[in-house]
Amino acid sequence: MKNCGALALGSLVLDRLPAYSIFSDRQSLDHIGVQLFSIPKILEKDFPGTMKMLSKIGYKEIEFYGPYAFSAKEDIERWKDVTPSLGFSGSGYFGLTVQEAKKILDDNGLASPSMHTGLFTLENRMAEMAEAANILGTKYVILPSAQTQSSLDGYKRQADQFNKIGASAAKYGLRFAYHNHGNGLKEMEGKVPFEFILEQTDPKLVYMQMDIYWTTAGGVDPVSYLDKYPGRFRLMHIKDMIKKVKFSGDGGDSKQWIELFPYMTDAGSGVLDLKNILSHAQKSGMEHYIVERDLAPNPEEALGKAYQYLAGLKINN
Repeated sequence: MKNCGALALGSLVLDRLPAYSIFSDRQSLDHIGVQLFSIPKILEKDFPGTMKMLSKIGYKEIEFYGPYAFSAKEDIERWKDVTPSLGFSGSGYFGLTVQEAKKILDDNGLASPSMHTGLFTLENRMAEMAEAANILGTKYVILPSAQTQSSLDGYKRQADQFNKIGASAAKYGLRFAYHNHGNGLKEMEGKVPFEFILEQTDPKLVYMQMDIYWTTAGGVDPVSYLDKYPGRFRLMHIKDMIKKVKFSGDGGDSKQWIELFPYMTDAGSGVLDLKNILSHAQKSGMEHYIVERDLAPNPEEALGKAYQYLAGLKINN
């Protein structure tokens, strides 16, 4: 906690640099990680063994998902409501203390630059979350989805809410990011809501995590946003599509997400032009490339194939 001021200053200095100039001469991807929601069932059984497996494959980073022991009661209760349908209940540090989790990561050469967490936790437990984040070396605290609004005024309030959360995170040396799950990509009252949020939020307080699968499902080419908003997207979730599919509606509820689960496939084995997308991502200022194959079947095989593809990819800058 005593290092928060230094961390915040470092973030400020970084944000004053042109994002694309930092990464423009890279020829291959680094900072390849895994969102742990890809493999929750094996994490419940053996967290240390799973970290060893990820490290052996070649991954260097992991992204946790909540809730955590310090999470707000509302987020914990919401998680309990959905776990019966998921078939697992583990989350956070899977019964370990943050210090124990940190040691296991260190022992396997892994870092955790980002974590997903709930809205109530972001609004009411920032100090507790920052304490855990600073032990782990986590920089980004990420909201995995946000409620679809019925009007542009609703999205304006959402943007204001994000600015407040971002300011709160910055006080603790953290960065707040929003992971759009594919909703708000259709025009409303003459504006695309997600673009409206990008324009109404302070780029020094609110960052973005792009999920290329859900962005594509929402009817948007990921490259268009990477080019239009350089520096805003700092983290990316990577998975592929067996064939190009779109949401049955506005992408604003879990039913529409689950409908598209069968069309997910490992990075590099589908129809998305990942090489082109990732090339634009590097030029745009992307920092972390995170494999996410929701509830991956045959986890070691799926994550191994994805890593081999991404690590071997040469990007034309």
